[in-house]
Amino acid sequence: MRVLAAMSGGVDSAVAAARAVDAGHEVVGVHLALSRMPGTLRTGSRGCCTIEDSLDARRAAEKLGIPFYVWDFSERFADDVVGDFIDEYAAGRTPNPCMRCNERIKFAAVLEKALALGFDAVVTGHYAHIVTDEHGNRELHRAGDEAKDQSYVLGVLTSEQLAHAMFPLGTTPSKAEVRAEAAARGLSVAQKPDSHDICFIPDGDTRAWLGERIPPREGLIVDRDGAPVGEHDGATSFTVGQRRGLNLGRPAPDGRPRFVLEVRPKDNTVVVGPKEALAIRELAGARFTWAGLDPVASGIAAAGDAVGHVTEFACEVQVRAHADPVPATASVTGEGDALELVVRVDEPLMGVAPGQTAVIYVGTRVLGQCTIDRTVSAVPVSA
Repeated sequence: MRVLAAMSGGVDSAVAAARAVDAGHEVVGVHLALSRMPGTLRTGSRGCCTIEDSLDARRAAEKLGIPFYVWDFSERFADDVVGDFIDEYAAGRTPNPCMRCNERIKFAAVLEKALALGFDAVVTGHYAHIVTDEHGNRELHRAGDEAKDQSYVLGVLTSEQLAHAMFPLGTTPSKAEVRAEAAARGLSVAQKPDSHDICFIPDGDTRAWLGERIPPREGLIVDRDGAPVGEHDGATSFTVGQRRGLNLGRPAPDGRPRFVLEVRPKDNTVVVGPKEALAIRELAGARFTWAGLDPVASGIAAAGDAVGHVTEFACEVQVRAHADPVPATASVTGEGDALELVVRVDEPLMGVAPGQTAVIYVGTRVLGQCTIDRTVSAVPVSA
């Protein structure tokens, strides 16, 4: 096959490209330029897609003997990832920019361009595994190395995108093996540190960065009953689960610390309460997709009593990239175009915020995902 290797400049994507070459594919390397102002992205080991990374990717491609190009996706990245990040925070939600980047850049814009240029697939260094069933349907599964598993951030992929995706590192037992292989191949990135954090916030200060882009407005901090307990200078600087920096004027009656439970941008209010009120028993989202066949076509669940409905089925849900999955029951309900994926957890989840992504698993398989629109607390307001 003719495949496009997305080369970030790290060791994983370099080894993934090398394995694609070994498999006999015609491989072309490409690095994504996500900013025309290098200073707006992190440098060294703290981010990704920097100038240093593009040079590392080029050196790796030269070592592998494959053509290499840099594609400018800065405008698309600014609109679909950075812009979305700002809009979500302005709406009182907590977004995951890596999910949006995978969804809208690496497996939408890049794949679209690759297919238009005659490529059959896009290769990346993600730790996830694709399984093809006896009927030729592709399923996304967790990686062999549980510690490095990245199936969560790939939960946004659709069946059409999975059909043109390749993850050569999916069954690799450990990251140490990938580094050893890179060293044996003479790749200079063999010991390069992993990237982390948000690449487009140079100094890592998300609160200050958002403050420059979302004009702060003073407002009230209230308890769960709506009684004022303090004031704030900008609701967007608060996140669900936050304890420090609340500067409350009235202590809690029981003297215990309070946590941010909710951010309400419409009335510029921050709601605080006891830690136990962070426990969530249900979450739901209208923006959901299936990674491969849906639950009904997969035989996991039955069709409901209305078009688009799916009866309850057992699953696990994961709400953060490095969180443990928890047992749950999921279903699809709603009216007409207003369908939503509803997930009820067997044991409460702590500190889940609208805007986060809930990824649904059945065993090791990624079944689908939703962007969380609403949550239901496990603790009544009167508690």
